[in-house]
Amino acid sequence: MSPFLISIAAFVGVSALVGAVAVLLRERTDNRAEDRIDLFTGSRDPNADKVAESVLSQPLEDMPSALEDFFNRVTNLSLLFEQAHTSLQPSTFFAVSAALGVSGAVVAWFLHSPFGVLPVAALFMAMLPMLWLLFRRRSRLKKFAAQLPDALELISRALRAGHSLAAGFSLVNEEMPSPIAEEFGRVFDEQNLGIPFEDALETMTARVPNLDLRFFATALILQRQTGGDLAEILDKIGHLIRERFRIWGQVQALTGEGRLSGIVLLALPPVLFLAVYQLNPAYMTPLFTDPMGKQLLAGAVLMQVLGALVIRKIINIKV
Repeated sequence: MSPFLISIAAFVGVSALVGAVAVLLRERTDNRAEDRIDLFTGSRDPNADKVAESVLSQPLEDMPSALEDFFNRVTNLSLLFEQAHTSLQPSTFFAVSAALGVSGAVVAWFLHSPFGVLPVAALFMAMLPMLWLLFRRRSRLKKFAAQLPDALELISRALRAGHSLAAGFSLVNEEMPSPIAEEFGRVFDEQNLGIPFEDALETMTARVPNLDLRFFATALILQRQTGGDLAEILDKIGHLIRERFRIWGQVQALTGEGRLSGIVLLALPPVLFLAVYQLNPAYMTPLFTDPMGKQLLAGAVLMQVLGALVIRKIINIKV
């Protein structure tokens, strides 16, 4: 049997074993139908474990699969999908990742690549959907941060015009574009459904990891407990956020040369490796077959990772 078929069989067997163990060990302790009944009959505290948020925001038939439940134990996969605001289902996401991984290994096999390249190609292709999801999440959170000062000013004007705070959130939902309209509109809908306004704000800050939004939520909660001019507070927070963006822009301009140099230095070795391998494969084969070549290749990868971390530390200036 060929080594390629052996590796595929081993991968399938290990994946099936891990999935079977996850199914046997997972605990089905949450009965969402009972939670919904307890919530509406008043026999359970609406604030306990955020039952109101989880029960009202998800349908009863939205039950996680075994694979999704396994990944949720390692990382909050559902929160990642929610932050990326994608309609892609987790089952479809995993299926696309598996298909890309197998296709990457198959393509590397047909190109007569060394055996050690097959798992690397499969892993790289399988990680593409996750990289796309992280990129989409980062882009959405960045857009939310840029829209937040305008949203605060809009709420401040609504308060000065005599509207309530909830009406200000509704106004942001109606007048501003996505993604901030969706998040503020969700808070407005949740408090209309009976969730306390403070809990809805806390849920939004957990859903959107933004420091300025945390300042905003903390100021709102304190103002509702102690009083004060909320419109003036929102104006000051909005001004602070705009100043931070201005300073961050200056820092980006000053570190542009360093970021470009880092990209060139990090991309040059892999590009040269691929170019030489394409021109003369026999010249690069000892890196995969000879023990000393494998050590040199591992050392080169390690130095690349260390260099990337050092460059990132130099140019990543917190504002």
